[in-house]
Amino acid sequence: MVNTIVALATAPLKSALAVIRLSGDDAFNIANKAFDKDLLTNKSRGIHYGFIKNGEEIIDEVILLTYVAPSSFTGEDVIEIMCHGSMLIVDQIIGTLIRFGARQAERGEFSSRAFYNGKIDLIQAEAINDMIDATSPEAQKLSLLSLQGETSAHIKPLQIKIADLLSLIEVNIDYPEYLDIEEATNEKIINDVSLMLEETNSLLNEGRQGQIIVEGIRVAIVGKPNVGKSSLLNALIEEDKAIVTDIAGTTRDVVEGRVNLHGLTLHLYDTAGIRESSDQVESIGINKARAEILEADLVILVLDASKPLDLEDEQLLSLTKDKKRIIVYNKSDLATKDDASKIYISALEKDISALEKRIVEIFGIEEAAYSRPALNNTRQLGLLEQVRDDLINAQNDAKNELSLDLVAVNLREAYDHVFEIFGANNESDLSEEIFARFCLGK
Repeated sequence: MVNTIVALATAPLKSALAVIRLSGDDAFNIANKAFDKDLLTNKSRGIHYGFIKNGEEIIDEVILLTYVAPSSFTGEDVIEIMCHGSMLIVDQIIGTLIRFGARQAERGEFSSRAFYNGKIDLIQAEAINDMIDATSPEAQKLSLLSLQGETSAHIKPLQIKIADLLSLIEVNIDYPEYLDIEEATNEKIINDVSLMLEETNSLLNEGRQGQIIVEGIRVAIVGKPNVGKSSLLNALIEEDKAIVTDIAGTTRDVVEGRVNLHGLTLHLYDTAGIRESSDQVESIGINKARAEILEADLVILVLDASKPLDLEDEQLLSLTKDKKRIIVYNKSDLATKDDASKIYISALEKDISALEKRIVEIFGIEEAAYSRPALNNTRQLGLLEQVRDDLINAQNDAKNELSLDLVAVNLREAYDHVFEIFGANNESDLSEEIFARFCLGK
């Protein structure tokens, strides 16, 4: 299989400049065949000006940035070609490099090579995509912290503490003759694991807040027809996106919008009014609304403050009772606001500050969370939850006075699950950890 890959590294759009990336063992040889200056005599990191040619035909005037393995993003020889941003020119250059021995890179292949060559861990690799997909400055900032390795460094102390205790247990089991080594008693294991559990729970809490900041909140706006759901969507995004009329059932499909609310990205879904309907098209929209309720992180149930609750309202209250929800009473400008426990709004008048305040409150994001490194996706947090469960099991084993080798089983599981967070499969002999911590070669 061809080892050297090539792809456009910038957006496939007409622009002033484009960057083509070449990575692999033959990167210099392949580029040298297309470049009008010698890159092989003095193979080094540098900047080169010249022309890319296909045989005798000049394709473009370019700047080459050359990186020598392992001092590159992928850990391989890398050449980045900065050319004019015509897609015709880009295609000609990539075609020429493929002709000379490269192959088209697959999606994410440059980042995967960086990961497998030990240049980045999986947390950093995931952060690359998060940076690209960031929809708010806050999400971008957290992703950058992960990309720079700060999130990995934030988790590393927990791994070290588990390894320390696990190593101590293994030494007690395998080298009982060494009397100058601390004894791994059940009491010590229980106390040490208690501290690890406190740290793990803190990391989980920070991570859940980080996940909300990075991924945002999926919000379904639901209610019966003509209560002002579409007006509320428009008020939240400060744009007339959804059609608003006095005709019940105007919204037939889910209308989407997005807004940054004090650092929280809300992915808003205005749904069709839920009611019994014989209209086939409206019924499809109603079914989509019900499905959206199931998918939502938060349901905003809109009721009409100017009218008493009816059977349809009661059905919606029942339908959403098991979801995280906020009940708002719209059309407050037409009603008497006589209940301090209710959230009154007037979507048509853009008076929704009480709702916005409640959304921020309900997710409880600390100010520090916006600048603190944290695990922030489902994979990472799921593995950290497994670490917590492993530690709880190990602590219970110690409390039940099981033998050290049995206690070590769950600690080893916790240790391996931390490794998985970084994207590593821990196949190393634990003796490496032992020898790193104890002087056993007496």
